[in-house]
Amino acid sequence: MAAEIVNPPSDSDVPTEQKAGAEPLDAFEPAFALHRGGKMAVQATVPVRDRDDLSLAYTPGVAKVCSAIAEQPDLVHDYTWKSSVVAVVTDGTAVLGLGDIGPEASLPVMEGKAILFKQFGGVDAVPIALACTDADEIVDTVVRLAPSFGGVNLEDISAPRCFEVERKLQERLDIPVFHDDQHGTAIVTLAALRNAARLSGRSLGELRAVISGAGAAGVAIARMLVGAGIGDVAVTDRKGVVSADRDDLTEVKRELASFTNKAGLSGSLEAALDGADVFIGVSGGTVPEPAVASMAEGAFVFAMANPNPEVHPEIARKYAAVVATGRSDFPNQINNVLAFPGIFAGALQVRASRITEGMKLAAAEALAGVVGDDLAADYVIPSPFDERVAPAVTAAVAAAARAEGVARR
Repeated sequence: MAAEIVNPPSDSDVPTEQKAGAEPLDAFEPAFALHRGGKMAVQATVPVRDRDDLSLAYTPGVAKVCSAIAEQPDLVHDYTWKSSVVAVVTDGTAVLGLGDIGPEASLPVMEGKAILFKQFGGVDAVPIALACTDADEIVDTVVRLAPSFGGVNLEDISAPRCFEVERKLQERLDIPVFHDDQHGTAIVTLAALRNAARLSGRSLGELRAVISGAGAAGVAIARMLVGAGIGDVAVTDRKGVVSADRDDLTEVKRELASFTNKAGLSGSLEAALDGADVFIGVSGGTVPEPAVASMAEGAFVFAMANPNPEVHPEIARKYAAVVATGRSDFPNQINNVLAFPGIFAGALQVRASRITEGMKLAAAEALAGVVGDDLAADYVIPSPFDERVAPAVTAAVAAAARAEGVARR
């Protein structure tokens, strides 16, 4: 999952002298000191030292470049930053661990996402927090902004609107649009699951998985696991297994029921886990220990809620052969930063018109391959700081884009 967010202190946690304005927040919490002034800035890539530099970087020299682009629009990729920059767009309605906190409060997370793009993928990114939550208004706004960017990363937009926003943007734009909360999580999860299966000598087709959470991440993970050939997967929400016989399903969940749960399970999450090979948690709830104990021998537990996993790793290890979380302080961190920088770097490298399912599957396979012969129960997914990750994902995504006919160079 994405990096953990530190909650600011509540009023009751703040010392009296701070409430009175005697000390800045920085004096009491290192996270505030790090964020003061923001975490990013614009930096020029050309010098403006004298009149000659100014005349080339701006008027009159810039007019020649503008006129050339007006005559040949594709030149915008060569003579502006468009081909290497992504818009990180949110409405602040589903910020990790914090919920609907609004656009301004979401900016620290969007800035964080932008610097991860640069640090791990060499991709420039601009945080854009929108003061609207209507799906069509978001879409219209992003479409109007799109000429400045080579891709759009949607972030922290609540379900089910996130599905509609992504779909409509993909229909209206000819640049990659990617909702990371869905697909980044799914890609890294699949990569870890491939390696866990390899470690146990099994194929994905031999596994039955249960996903806790039918929101953006849960739906995307289910779709990707089915596309990768999982034996079976059932998804649960607050009312139990998402199954076709339920009469309370949303349109998204009805579609989900149509391609999952081949076994026809019904009832609670705990019942679905009985004999299951894989648990994937993206819900933030808690799974009772007896339910974990009822899973098949050699099971895998991916409890990815932050900051509190659905199953604490110490409990999960009693019963599971492989345990993963969304946290950096336990082995096997399912972290989206393993995927999105390389995915956009690969897509931008070939000027892809969109990100296909094949490109996502290629990213997962490449990510799993980085582990190689070092595979172990506590190492089924590489570290975000492994310098091999982004190049491997970038190359795989670029190759898949060319193979699927969405590359333009």
